[in-house]
Amino acid sequence: MIYDERILSWKGLEYASILTLQGRILVSMRLGEYQKARMDRIRGQADLILREGIFYLFATIDVPEETPYDPIGTLGVDLGLKYLAYDSDGEGYSGAGVDEVRERSAELKASLQSCGSKSAKRHLRKLSGKVNRFNADTNHVVSKRLVAKAKDTQRRIALEDLGGIREGVTVRKSQRSRLHSWGFYQLRQFIEYKAKLEGVQVIPVYPRGTSHICPACGVEDRRNRPERDLFRCIGCGYAGQADHVAAINIAARADVNRPIVSEDFFEHTTHLQGQAHDLSRG
Repeated sequence: MIYDERILSWKGLEYASILTLQGRILVSMRLGEYQKARMDRIRGQADLILREGIFYLFATIDVPEETPYDPIGTLGVDLGLKYLAYDSDGEGYSGAGVDEVRERSAELKASLQSCGSKSAKRHLRKLSGKVNRFNADTNHVVSKRLVAKAKDTQRRIALEDLGGIREGVTVRKSQRSRLHSWGFYQLRQFIEYKAKLEGVQVIPVYPRGTSHICPACGVEDRRNRPERDLFRCIGCGYAGQADHVAAINIAARADVNRPIVSEDFFEHTTHLQGQAHDLSRG
């Protein structure tokens, strides 16, 4: 049910006054600390929703946006499977916890579906909601950290334009469920709206080739990525963690007025080449 300000009013933090066919009723409410701190921002309509025997009021609030600042650099972000995100500073946001929950849920789901009882069907509905909430929470955590890092360093965020990622990406059969079950679009949405609230600019970049281009010499070749986690340029020998290199290229593609790799990246090239050599030997 949708209520506007004429038929629903708020009585402090304890009650909502709702107009019904039998007149107005006062309904007690239970609010979290997050909601309590934002009650003075409620505007417009609220939706009354019944979910599993519990009534919820979904209210619309006004959230002030900060004035966008002039960025002094770009934080590139590569989205993927093993790492939900990897930024151009070299920080990875692992998807190991997501994989564990997904695999455990898939096994339980298969068991419940084979059972087919009413109890199993109820459990399936609860399981679906639990997994979705876990995925959303993980995306919230990752997006918040990325936006905070960009704001603290006065940079903008560059993201791959991943429209049609599921149709355009080829993965092994064992990875298909991972590709189709993760909310890439949701993670990007979270990054964009959190960035807007903090005055951080977010720009999309063309994604093709970012994982195969050498950020040091510009050579583009699929042989530059001999392993999933290893990048090693066949031209100049530049090497490093593959997702990190992709994020560097994303940042560079967003800012055509600066060198592909800044001096601080070149300072780490020797160290990265040593790591690549160890990985290739191992």
